[in-house]
Amino acid sequence: MELKTKIHAEDGKQEIFITREFDLPVDLLFKAYTDAEIVEQWMGTKVLKLENKQHGSYQFETSNQHGDVVFRANGTIHEVIHNQNITRTFQMENTPFPVQFDYIEFEKLSDDTSKITIHTIYKSVDFRDQMLKLPFAQGINMAHNRLQEVVSKEVKS
Repeated sequence: MELKTKIHAEDGKQEIFITREFDLPVDLLFKAYTDAEIVEQWMGTKVLKLENKQHGSYQFETSNQHGDVVFRANGTIHEVIHNQNITRTFQMENTPFPVQFDYIEFEKLSDDTSKITIHTIYKSVDFRDQMLKLPFAQGINMAHNRLQEVVSKEVKS
């Protein structure tokens, strides 16, 4: 089965591009990245903080059924332009991966469709390649599938 979320990574570069088209208006796609309740639903993680403003920050955390934290990520938000882009850092705690830089762009394709492009820059080609060896593409595709499903249900209700 072909993944709807596409990952483009050129050999020898420390960046990747993630693209996905959604059957959602651009304002709802943007809201899926900026509304803590919606983020929790499609990412399957708890949003501890989400300050969508210049110099804002965020923190996500996932625990197992015993209450042990199994994932924590955080970062600083450098720029937010409504329905257009979010520029931020992203760091997964307790992993060997250093901070990465994300440029997230939202594009209106029609009144009912939109596209996201995420340009991620890693500290080195090696760290980028290590990330790509993980089930990264499948994970982000699954998360984007949930985003489409969660926001589509919200529109219908």
